[in-house]
Amino acid sequence: MKLFISDKVSTMPTSIFSSMSKMAFEYNAINLGQGFPNFDGPDWLKEELYKATLDGKNQYAPSIGIYSLRKKIAEYHKEYYDLDWDTETDITITAGATEALFCSIIAIINPGDEVILFEPFYDSYQADVQLAGGICKYVTLKKPNFEFDFEELHSLINKRTKIIILNSPHNPTGKVFNKEELNFIAKLAIENDLLVVSDEVYEFLTYENRKHIPIATLDGMKKRTITISSIGKTFSMTGWKIGYAIANSKLTDAIRKIHQWVTFAVNTPAQHSAAFAFSMLDKYLPEFRKSYQSKRDFLIKGLVNTKFNIFKPYGSYFIMAEYPKDLFHNDIHAATELVTKYKIATIPTSVFYSKSDEGKDMLRLCFAKTDDVLKEGIEILNNI
Repeated sequence: MKLFISDKVSTMPTSIFSSMSKMAFEYNAINLGQGFPNFDGPDWLKEELYKATLDGKNQYAPSIGIYSLRKKIAEYHKEYYDLDWDTETDITITAGATEALFCSIIAIINPGDEVILFEPFYDSYQADVQLAGGICKYVTLKKPNFEFDFEELHSLINKRTKIIILNSPHNPTGKVFNKEELNFIAKLAIENDLLVVSDEVYEFLTYENRKHIPIATLDGMKKRTITISSIGKTFSMTGWKIGYAIANSKLTDAIRKIHQWVTFAVNTPAQHSAAFAFSMLDKYLPEFRKSYQSKRDFLIKGLVNTKFNIFKPYGSYFIMAEYPKDLFHNDIHAATELVTKYKIATIPTSVFYSKSDEGKDMLRLCFAKTDDVLKEGIEILNNI
């Protein structure tokens, strides 16, 4: 019997997140690897979902998303970022940011086109580019501050380059790209007629004096940016899978042509609930940020005297940490030993790199966990 599976799928590995979560379950381990909260979002939002189902909001939504949600997204982009988007032509509701990324990349990339990624990268970026037949090029965010070399980025651009994928606040490093960095990326995009796909799912999770700056707000960038975000991270409801892609009408039309054949439309009652959630944004965000900064600080303080070297994040809900070199050979060995021997799950970060070996020295920890889980994780790591 012939092999029916396509070449591009047969060479695609299983996600590291699936692998580590499976091991965490098998070994009954504390899970600081999973990149989502182990707690629910606000009760009032769950009540809105229940209300929406009772009110009969249970059939297919319009493919592009319900009007009230698209309107609320446009309104908060105006209020927070002074960006004007057309509700009808510029915003598409997707099955999470993951689908928004997939549809955007498939809609833009032709075989042989090149896409620049900042590594460590969220793994779906690379997978989406490869599925589209594109070629990935990599710029390394170098520790300890996860800064990139401007000249390294500039040197990768050629006539085949089509997209720069930006993720800020950044997963997994917690980096928040500053104005100088964003201006340089924008300058290259404009001078070389490139698009920027900007993954901003952690837009409201920044700490201390760091401020998220959407690259679409910079001069000349609104028309050449696809902005992607999600209610999953903002309202701690990742399982609802409500994301969105925002771009000019021509780019949005292309994204919608892919979206209609992937999911067509997404969860109707959750869309209505999300629209309500955005109406509560001003009241909700202060406590949301305070809660996550408290969790970040609790984990950092708890690990300060361990053998793990912590890199302080200023965004997202992840921490990068160097493991003790005298105990583990590399990050895969470290993550495997930690889950099987010490009963704590983390994510090895070399899977997020293709150019540099820096990831072989680090693990990613997630602090979007209840205090009891964080406390137990801290106790384990202090005893290693």
